[in-house]
Amino acid sequence: MTETAPTYNKLETTSSPEAIAEPATIATSTIATPLDPNSTSTAPPNLASDIETLTKPSTAAVASEGTLALGPTSTSALLTSEDLKNDDNSKIMEIDMKDTKVIEPQNTLTRQFTEREWAALKDFRARLPEIFAEGFPDDPNASEKVITFWGVNIDPKSPAADARVSVVLMKFLRARNLDVHEARDMFMSTLRWRTSIDIDAVLKEEFPEDVFGNVGHIFGYDRGGRPVVYNIYGGDNLAEVFSDTNRFIRWRVALQEKTIALLDFTETDQTVQIHDYLGVSLTSRDAKSKAAASEATNIFQSHYPELLHKKFFVNVPTLMNWIFWLFKPVLPSATLAKMSVVGTGHHALGKALLPIIDTKELPKRYGGEAEGW
Repeated sequence: MTETAPTYNKLETTSSPEAIAEPATIATSTIATPLDPNSTSTAPPNLASDIETLTKPSTAAVASEGTLALGPTSTSALLTSEDLKNDDNSKIMEIDMKDTKVIEPQNTLTRQFTEREWAALKDFRARLPEIFAEGFPDDPNASEKVITFWGVNIDPKSPAADARVSVVLMKFLRARNLDVHEARDMFMSTLRWRTSIDIDAVLKEEFPEDVFGNVGHIFGYDRGGRPVVYNIYGGDNLAEVFSDTNRFIRWRVALQEKTIALLDFTETDQTVQIHDYLGVSLTSRDAKSKAAASEATNIFQSHYPELLHKKFFVNVPTLMNWIFWLFKPVLPSATLAKMSVVGTGHHALGKALLPIIDTKELPKRYGGEAEGW
């Protein structure tokens, strides 16, 4: 995919997995606080805590040559390679679970679900009517209404009809280690939060370009078709960016929602984040930027799970790099696999980013050939 995604400068708000927190949030006091290995935030109050723990998806089990086993139990029906010919990611596949046949659409992402994930998903989907009823208490018909969530229509009466719904719901399950009750609470809380912030209004809101125009950019795709988001921490107007916490949060949520709109939840369901610390000073942190970072972190941890594929910290000052290596021994391997800390200079940046992002998709300032924004 070589088409470049547009840069969004005027943005509206509602939610995101990678928030732009203020840059210089790594204070010496941070070193004394252990990292939360379960944090899913990308809106870090400091470099070390800007981490999302991933649950690495498993691939579908190959039963035998030319067949594919799908579904949540060992009694899953087998599909031959002939069944999968000319598949357009909407082919209906048959899953036999405990003598009950369920026919539902599958796509590239749902075929990677494990048996345990399928079992948890079926339970989770069955609870959608009650989740909707509790999530929208002012609507007596909420348990039957279709809602749009991250661009996907979710019908509580027939959630299995669209494989993308399963992909979205699986993110909440994985974020809670397949605990259906906890995933239910997380999803319901997210529905309520989206209502309270009025996501639709956030996405229509215009934000001053002279304040936010160079703070965040959606530009290009990685080699797997995932949109790439650039978070710029070293701007000259960061004091103004964080001067109004509510405005910043709404802007950052809007950026995240616009990024999610580029995901199809069929082939791609995650993003790549590049956090640029060029020009960052460890003394530029103030109370307002701390408040904005703290609130953004909470939002992204709570309402945007499992949306990060890879995160790069680039142009990182030596001290920040040192802090990362200090915490490295205590970080889960899954977290480390998603994070890369890169120094400065076109050679170092290109060496780290070009294996992930094609040179025509990567801006020149980061070692690629694209003009950028």
